[in-house]
Amino acid sequence: MRPLEALYEGKAKIVYATEDHNLVIQYFKDDATAFNALKKGTINSKGICNNKISAVLFEYLEKNGLATHFVKQLDERSMLVKKLDIIPIEMVARNIAAGSISKRLGLDEGVELIFPVIETYLKSDELGDPLINDDHIKVLNLATPEQVKICHNLALKANELLVKFFRGIGIDLVDIKFEFGEHNGTILLGDEISPDTSRLWKSDTKEKLDKDRFRRDLGKVEEAYQEVLEKVTAANAG
Repeated sequence: MRPLEALYEGKAKIVYATEDHNLVIQYFKDDATAFNALKKGTINSKGICNNKISAVLFEYLEKNGLATHFVKQLDERSMLVKKLDIIPIEMVARNIAAGSISKRLGLDEGVELIFPVIETYLKSDELGDPLINDDHIKVLNLATPEQVKICHNLALKANELLVKFFRGIGIDLVDIKFEFGEHNGTILLGDEISPDTSRLWKSDTKEKLDKDRFRRDLGKVEEAYQEVLEKVTAANAG
């Protein structure tokens, strides 16, 4: 399967058409952005790390009964995925207070939440992906109540499975962003699962192993991504 014309280029990936109209190729870039693209840069080999990490974690979710768009990894920077009609909402599962929830609710970073909190955001780079609720979704006609319910349940289940996976390799899954789309009438988990879309802290030291190292100028960004890749692939091999 080879890439044809580019269908879409985002901040971290390029999506290419293929000979099969049901399938597309995701190509992972090294470009890095933060604060709604106000901060830009490059993280060497980020695309390679995120492609492999995502492939392993999508396979893990599939083996545990959660449907995703993943088909197979093609090379070090590309994966073949099912073409989705994107649902323009994002859901963030939060297990530990960090980032925007700490600022909005006055929670100290690192406070463990008594249960996972699912937040919904409008998928819009132009508007800065604002936090929205079910009424906003209805008014803007973004998704049906049934679609929202399915996405919510997928987010909860994926979060539960990923918390378990990461705990097994000594990492706390602080929070994670999920995106969704329809493929032949079925809602699937899409996008990627990586240090770009989640906060990952070492369980013992709480050292950050995710894009916050880039956001906050903490240094050793490439090393953090590589460490996550090594731990994820080692767990998969075991």
